[in-house]
Amino acid sequence: MQRVRRTSSSRPGHRRAGPAALLTLLLAVTLAAAGCRDTANEPLRIRIATGSPTAVYYAFGQSLATILNREMPDVRANVVVTAASAENVRLVGSGAAELGFTQADVLPRASAKDSPVDAIARVYDDQLHLVTTGGGPVRTVADLRGRRVSVGAPGSGTEITATRLLEVARLGGDQVRRERLGLDDSVAALRAGRIDAFFFSGGLPVRGIEELAWRSATRIVDLSALTEPLRSRYGPAYVSRDIPRSVYGMDPVTTVADPNYLIVRANLPERVVREVTRLLMERRAELGAAHPAAGRMSPRSAIVTAPLSLHPGAAQWYRAAKP
Repeated sequence: MQRVRRTSSSRPGHRRAGPAALLTLLLAVTLAAAGCRDTANEPLRIRIATGSPTAVYYAFGQSLATILNREMPDVRANVVVTAASAENVRLVGSGAAELGFTQADVLPRASAKDSPVDAIARVYDDQLHLVTTGGGPVRTVADLRGRRVSVGAPGSGTEITATRLLEVARLGGDQVRRERLGLDDSVAALRAGRIDAFFFSGGLPVRGIEELAWRSATRIVDLSALTEPLRSRYGPAYVSRDIPRSVYGMDPVTTVADPNYLIVRANLPERVVREVTRLLMERRAELGAAHPAAGRMSPRSAIVTAPLSLHPGAAQWYRAAKP
């Protein structure tokens, strides 16, 4: 059966569309097409969960965002100020951020195969600072008993590490009068005499602690005796690291350190993560200018991210680079 092609003359009552109607139709089609193009070309948003504006995560994240915006035209990156590690893991895992920084000890010891979070790199080691006034009574961890101590902001890696350290030092429970303050608030409270000491975990140097040491006599307490008890109870992430006199101009001490990772939402496209990994490794000098800790990365150490798996896009870059 032959299909009949209808024309306007074969349709009873048909009227040709007038100029106004044709203009309206053309405008609608044009706007719809423009809308489709805008959606297709909309940049990929990359939110980087960091930490306090005077700590390492923020400086590192700001520099990384600058690099991504400059060298990935289809990306718009920005940093998010957070309480740091634990909150960052939650934000990335929930899809509220695409990248984030975290301490290794915040992560579960065994990573689930269906985890919403993967690793891009091990970036540097955090060192736990116990900071007090230069002429004050706190000279050892034992001196914290009964005193007012900030253990870090809620949701921070500092709070987790400091709480564990106090437990192994037999200062758990109500043995110290705990405050839960971020770095900036801890510095202000120590200077005002509202607390006797504070903990903060960060890469060297921590700008907030550096500024405190410039303004007033400050002491960092040695924590070397507590590394092994922490390792015995909580696992091998913890190691001893020195804080030399050259960092803050104070007497050198040995403290507790654990690795830091740059993490990523597991379902971020492989091509995007591969490019982020490339820029992270190839722009180390620029990142190091933003903060020295960021410049200490290397492809060889970056792939050691247990208990997290490397994102497939990151793994592709490392295999090609052969670290």
